[in-house]
Amino acid sequence: MNEQEIRNRLAPVKCFLLDMDGTFYLGDRLIEGSLDFLDALEKTGRTARFLTNNSSKSASVYAQKLQRMGVSQKYCDVISSGHAAAHYCLAHFPGKTCYLLGNPMLSAEMESMGLKLTQSENGADYVLVGFDTTLDYRKMCIVCDYIRNGLPYIATHPDFNCPTETGFIPDMGAIMAFIEASTGRKADIILGKPYRGIVDEALLRTGFTLPEMAMVGDRLYTDVATGVRHGMTGILVLSGEAGLEDIETSDVKPDLVFGRLSDMIPYL
Repeated sequence: MNEQEIRNRLAPVKCFLLDMDGTFYLGDRLIEGSLDFLDALEKTGRTARFLTNNSSKSASVYAQKLQRMGVSQKYCDVISSGHAAAHYCLAHFPGKTCYLLGNPMLSAEMESMGLKLTQSENGADYVLVGFDTTLDYRKMCIVCDYIRNGLPYIATHPDFNCPTETGFIPDMGAIMAFIEASTGRKADIILGKPYRGIVDEALLRTGFTLPEMAMVGDRLYTDVATGVRHGMTGILVLSGEAGLEDIETSDVKPDLVFGRLSDMIPYL
């Protein structure tokens, strides 16, 4: 694809949905040029929203982190898989009690959105599994018991690994694999990238149409798939998990590929 074709492909995009870990920053380190990319969007009349699958923290914590990194307040309306999952649960299990596998800050966010939670081994009507970095064996036993007994099983997102400054740590996909090995069940529904739940959340929060949005991230099977499967432009950046060699073996093919966010600036 030549330079003009890249410009033409980006021309309809008014809002860039940006993954965070591996795309805008790595751990606590800002990826070089990320703030310049936001400045370029501003100059060309475009905007962005951050969209993360990582449900280990609340959206407000991510917003605070972005602000510390120098991101303008206007870009800090973070859309998370936790938001999408909460809205799904409120719609499908109104008034019901949820057993949440998740960190305390995710629990607080879910309760603030209206979910009724329990940490008891009895009394839950359905299970919501998030990326729990406080995971222990007792929690896994409780959640597996509930799932084995047939309760509805909702998951926030499917990522197998979470990128850090020093490599990767096990993410939701690994937790779900543990649960499946024990119970024989996969999640009934997953709300995060690349699934429709988080796309609907983005449509609701931004007001843009699918052709007016691009999904940008470092993973083919979540970020890029979210774009190409739902009518958005799917853009891969090579600053996190996926490399060029992964494109060749993947069923998901990005519309565009850049080394990092700032490499898009000349084409905006």
